[in-house]
Amino acid sequence: MGVLVLAGILLLVVVGCVCVVWAARGGPRWVQVVSAVTLRVADIVKTLVRGMGSSKSGSGSNSGSSSSSDSGD
Repeated sequence: MGVLVLAGILLLVVVGCVCVVWAARGGPRWVQVVSAVTLRVADIVKTLVRGMGSSKSGSGSNSGSSSSSDSGD
């Protein structure tokens, strides 16, 4: 059952990506709508993932930066 759900999500992602490319080349109206929805969902997911990453790592991600050690070389 879980495999079917994941396969369905993967299918939606692939169809969404195809619609984004097709809409960029001037596809029909329904393709442009699916493309807009796909891009909006991608922005929401990106925001959620960034929020999860910053709350999980906290200030440890800044202290582990290699930029200060690179300047000494």
